[in-house]
Amino acid sequence: MAVFVALGAFLMTLFGGWTAGRVTDRRHLVLGLAGGLMLGVVGLDLLPEALQAAGNEVFGVPQALLLFVGGFLAAHLMERLLAVRQVAHCAVDAAARGVSMSVGGRAAGGGVAQVALKAGPGGGVAQVGLTAAGAMVGHSLMDGIAIGAAFQVGEGMGATVALAVITHDFADGFNTYTITSLYGNSRGRAIAMLVADALAPVVGAASTLLFTLPVELLGSYLGFFGGALLYLAAAEILPEAHHSHPARSTLLCTAGGVGFIWLVVGLAE
Repeated sequence: MAVFVALGAFLMTLFGGWTAGRVTDRRHLVLGLAGGLMLGVVGLDLLPEALQAAGNEVFGVPQALLLFVGGFLAAHLMERLLAVRQVAHCAVDAAARGVSMSVGGRAAGGGVAQVALKAGPGGGVAQVGLTAAGAMVGHSLMDGIAIGAAFQVGEGMGATVALAVITHDFADGFNTYTITSLYGNSRGRAIAMLVADALAPVVGAASTLLFTLPVELLGSYLGFFGGALLYLAAAEILPEAHHSHPARSTLLCTAGGVGFIWLVVGLAE
């Protein structure tokens, strides 16, 4: 079941990459909804389940909450490290070429990197784009493992986690294709990285068929994943959704996403 559901993430990632080549004016609504769904899954379903499964305290704090904070910080650290590496590589390349360059945006997790290289379309460091896209593939692999682990808790839990992963994989596919091509890589390489990113959740979900996590370890993993997912929603997806279009409709999509998860959780009880 987990592998079958992960196929939804595969299709959504490809759809995000396809949209990247045909940017529309409605992407902010999709991202706003995705952010709301992710926030709802973390706060209303995933974190309570993690606390129940791994509620042992460590120095006065539930283990699941410590890992939740750890997941948030790990996602933030990964993004910062990739961003610093991206700027350093581009600065060296620009200095070697004797051109001016401006870099802004985020390269990892969910935000769309916005890079202006005045040397032309091929002026970027191709390896930087491939490295950032590779990080997204690794992240998508962990998404798939989270889907499989959630289905080990129960079908209701698996469905809500899968919904969050599938919706934010639109942004992952969009970003993977965009950042690979922005740094001067060929269209073929960009498509190859997009396909790898789309296959990663399926591989991750399939890997959980080979083992069953103990309840406490499962709760700990879900807590850690919840922290990372919250970071993506709060620091990447939602700011990107509201950056170009700070419209009321985007906010309504976000609130609607949270409300939908509340309804799903309530019906599943």
